[in-house]
Amino acid sequence: MQSQPVALGARNLVMVGVGLMLLGDFLFSLNDAMGKWLVASFSVGQVLLIRSLGSFLLLLPMIVRQGPMRIFRVERKDLQLARVVLATLDVTLFYAAVAYLPLADVMTFYMAGPIYIAALSHFFLNERIGWRRWLAVLVGFCGVLIALRPSTAMFSLPSLFGVVGSLSFALSLVLSRHLRGTSDTTLVTWQMIAALVVGAAMSVGDWRPATTVEFTGMVALGVVASCAHLLITRSLKLAPASLLAPLQYTLLIWAVVLGYIFFGDIPDAPVIIGGTIIVIAGLFIFHRKNLLETIPPEAVSPDGH
Repeated sequence: MQSQPVALGARNLVMVGVGLMLLGDFLFSLNDAMGKWLVASFSVGQVLLIRSLGSFLLLLPMIVRQGPMRIFRVERKDLQLARVVLATLDVTLFYAAVAYLPLADVMTFYMAGPIYIAALSHFFLNERIGWRRWLAVLVGFCGVLIALRPSTAMFSLPSLFGVVGSLSFALSLVLSRHLRGTSDTTLVTWQMIAALVVGAAMSVGDWRPATTVEFTGMVALGVVASCAHLLITRSLKLAPASLLAPLQYTLLIWAVVLGYIFFGDIPDAPVIIGGTIIVIAGLFIFHRKNLLETIPPEAVSPDGH
């Protein structure tokens, strides 16, 4: 009799995780648009440095609340270090890429993230992925290609930044799921400290004066990024990475919306068609996961999940 309430509670937690991931993706999209605007006028190092300082406006009260010394008491220090390195590499290479390539081109690389995450989760997190969801992820990626139409510019050095950055992003998400015993505040704090150090080193000799609006924008970038990281980190503790990964495709939808608001870009037919394919593929994956958790296994065509 107790198993049903427990199962219902677990399902509710998964739904909360999905909601947090969706909100985090929106904030990441806002972060991307703001970053694209800022790196057009300032070095990547300067943006990283001020962005990281701005993030502590949100993080400091959380650090004080949980106890400053707690950020030094972490599980698996080797994996913590690997996660920090990967997360810093992700944000640094992303800003380096968008400084030279259109945001849509760079986002094409990052839309491959769910494929990396699904594969890595299968092997490292014991989250088994069946052929139906594998197919849905690949169909969704095809939708991304239709919507964004990869250009020949992607074969340049900045495109390599995008590819390596997207892989680093996927790996950091998998490690976040693996380190779910560490508090969200601790995970994000070390991530921002690393970005601050790297930004300070990169900005030496390449510092440009900023107006009040531009400086405020860089500080706000840190606040938005911290909120996004906290939401995504929490979501990965509540729901399987393989389920959350396809939700990254919503970044494309927000890219269209924010692109129109800030840059006046109007989506054309390929974007609409590709976006539809992505949404359908994501919804199928979500439906398949729920189906296998709410219906007896013998009543569902087996495919792992």
